[in-house]
Amino acid sequence: MTNFRIALEELLRKSGVDDVDFLREGVRVLAQGLMELEVSQQIGAERHERSSERSNYRNGYRERQWDTRVGTIDLQIPKLRKGSYMPSWLEPRRRAEKALVAVVQEAYIQGVSTRKVDELVQALGLTGVSKSQVSRLCAELDEVV
Repeated sequence: MTNFRIALEELLRKSGVDDVDFLREGVRVLAQGLMELEVSQQIGAERHERSSERSNYRNGYRERQWDTRVGTIDLQIPKLRKGSYMPSWLEPRRRAEKALVAVVQEAYIQGVSTRKVDELVQALGLTGVSKSQVSRLCAELDEVV
């Protein structure tokens, strides 16, 4: 196991990839694999598989950005010919991971300005948030209170 770890670290160093890029790519690959597995189970067949149990067909992909703790990840979400597919681990109309939403809400509660929240989010490696997005994220707090 130790030799494998050393070989992996050496490979990463030679390729010029830092830890954050490696983690981001790992999360993207894992997320894509989970989506492909869920779609295959939903339609009853793997890609290009002929099956009598098949209930639907794939119809390309749609792009979506997902903000995570390791940065913004570009996902390719499979589309179906009939109906729709949304990954079970992603919430509809939500771009950010719950932990990031909690960070923005906590900063807002502490009195940090929306501009400073944007700078905080950018420091975490994300593309940033607008004032209106901060307001929408913090509107959930009103329901809780």
